[in-house]
Amino acid sequence: MHRENTRVVKIGDQMIGGGNPILIQSMTNTKTEDVEATVKQILRLEQAGCEIIRCTVPTVEAAAAVKEIKKQIHIPLVADIHFDYKMAIAAMENGADKIRINPGNIGSRDKVAAVVAVAKERNIPIRVGVNSGSLEKELVEKYHGVTAEGIVESALDKVGIIEDLGYDNLVISIKSSDVLMCVAAHELLAQKTQYPLHVGITEAGTVTSGNIKSAIGLGLILHQGIGDTIRVSLTGDPVEEIKSARLILRTLGLRKGGIEVVSCPTCGRTRIDLIGLANQVEKMVEDIPLDIKVAVMGCAVNGPGEAKEADIGIAGGLGEGLLIKKGEIVKKVPEDRLLETLREELLNWNQSAT
Repeated sequence: MHRENTRVVKIGDQMIGGGNPILIQSMTNTKTEDVEATVKQILRLEQAGCEIIRCTVPTVEAAAAVKEIKKQIHIPLVADIHFDYKMAIAAMENGADKIRINPGNIGSRDKVAAVVAVAKERNIPIRVGVNSGSLEKELVEKYHGVTAEGIVESALDKVGIIEDLGYDNLVISIKSSDVLMCVAAHELLAQKTQYPLHVGITEAGTVTSGNIKSAIGLGLILHQGIGDTIRVSLTGDPVEEIKSARLILRTLGLRKGGIEVVSCPTCGRTRIDLIGLANQVEKMVEDIPLDIKVAVMGCAVNGPGEAKEADIGIAGGLGEGLLIKKGEIVKKVPEDRLLETLREELLNWNQSAT
């Protein structure tokens, strides 16, 4: 099922599915009971571009905290429930915009029915989450190990339980830390369901390995038109997840906005600290709301030519640098003024471009 044709699900004031823009999610790593710390983290994530946030709700205190957190944030909040069905009900009563459960972990059908009854009454979407790590024993035996087919069967089985209870305001997520298995499972699931899919590679790892696994996994899935909302799972500051997710979507042409920084690999001709400069430029442009490409080049030989495809660029030389627009050298500036010259140009971009 191509994302244009998946069902539309409303999460708070946001819509996913049916060709709506792919939304970026993350999860807090604070104690949900600590309202102040959780709100502070969510506000940082909002600023970075997070559009849906998930918080774990393992205790009655955490469920009560949801109500207070919601008053101070501006994006929908998803309550993550693992085993206790009472926490799912308490989270919804405290205003969660969506709940994430694995009906297999919640227990008996009566408990799942109790959760679904409250969701139905309040029209709160349920994300049915299945993880390859907790696949049922009988499915592991049936498919001789953990497989894409097993993961999909497990997910559709859980969805079936909720549909039988007369509710279909659902989102599905299937996750595996095995990237290619995860891709295969999404391809299979997309053919079998119309529900919107939340896509992520679970336990992806540290910032470096997690970024690479997520970029490949999400890239392969999203490029086929599968997926309505995403999370990049990283072991680190959740803000890094948002930066990566935005970059993945932009690289795939699925989202505009934000300055794209391109820089050349360093070589023996480089006469400046290009690595430091490129990192400074990337950090500097984070808060500038332009949809353009900025090139950071290490020398005057290839700089202007390679920067042709960029809207604006800088190239460093010995003690001085060049400011380049559309491949043309506009001016020379001392090396120590290169960064501020670029920032001035970007801040006045709309005046100079018109």
